[in-house]
Amino acid sequence: MRAIELCRTAALGGHVEECDHCGALRISYNSCRNRHCPKCQCLDKERWLEGRKKDLLPTQYFHLVFTISESLRPLALRNQNALYSLLFRAASETLKELKADPKYLGAEVGFIAILHTWSQTLMDHPHLHCIVTGGGLSPDGKKWIPCKKHFFFIPVKVLSRLFQGKFLAYLKEAKEKGKLAFPGNLAHLKEDHSFKTIIHDLYERQWVVYCKPPFSSAETVMDYLGRYTHRVAISNDRLIRMQEDQVTFRYRDRKQNASIKLMSLHAAEFIRRFLYNVSFRCLMNLNKISLLSMVGYYGDVIP
Repeated sequence: MRAIELCRTAALGGHVEECDHCGALRISYNSCRNRHCPKCQCLDKERWLEGRKKDLLPTQYFHLVFTISESLRPLALRNQNALYSLLFRAASETLKELKADPKYLGAEVGFIAILHTWSQTLMDHPHLHCIVTGGGLSPDGKKWIPCKKHFFFIPVKVLSRLFQGKFLAYLKEAKEKGKLAFPGNLAHLKEDHSFKTIIHDLYERQWVVYCKPPFSSAETVMDYLGRYTHRVAISNDRLIRMQEDQVTFRYRDRKQNASIKLMSLHAAEFIRRFLYNVSFRCLMNLNKISLLSMVGYYGDVIP
């Protein structure tokens, strides 16, 4: 938070630029270079994208979003390493299994999956963004099998059901192996009966897998990836105003045809939501050590 506050101010020093024609001077203050700062991601993004260009193929790409059920968010918040790993595993295995079925494509596709944990209003909302090739290599690796133009090769309802089944199966396995923590308000889920009840309820719900139309070009794919790999929960251009103790920002309401709306929050609540996503990024960058109790504690004090 301190890095963001001081970014491009005199506190971090700077340098003076002089025009070699008229002698005009301009002072430029240094950036904080913190990966959570909304102003300091451009250079890292360009470097990352340059390294990914070699992975792109001259084909169309589809955008898929895998989302876990809303009722699982408290458990995911307190078991981030375990559940986000399950999210990646279930989504990737779903794509691999269905693409290999001749009924749908019968080929090996390529995809990149990127984890996001926040919504447009900065609330807890873990989901995967997947960029998937519109076709794949034949089983013998000798030819390219394209999907129908502008149509993804697997129906989203089929994707949703298989993804749901895989995720919940792995979740039950994690519980049986003692890999999940149930602190605070989740303590009742330690009991097998309570855990089986919530699993049954999750099977009954319809999970969401969303598929967007294909990207227009490989360059568009790259631009899209950059926005999701090097971005914090909210960028400066979405901030509208701060008046007294209220911060107003722009967001996209997915439930109403992605219409643009404004939301005003108390400054303390806005900072809390923003820093929740900062803390998530910090935790996910640490080595795989025992952090479950720490995550559970912070999860309890965050409303």
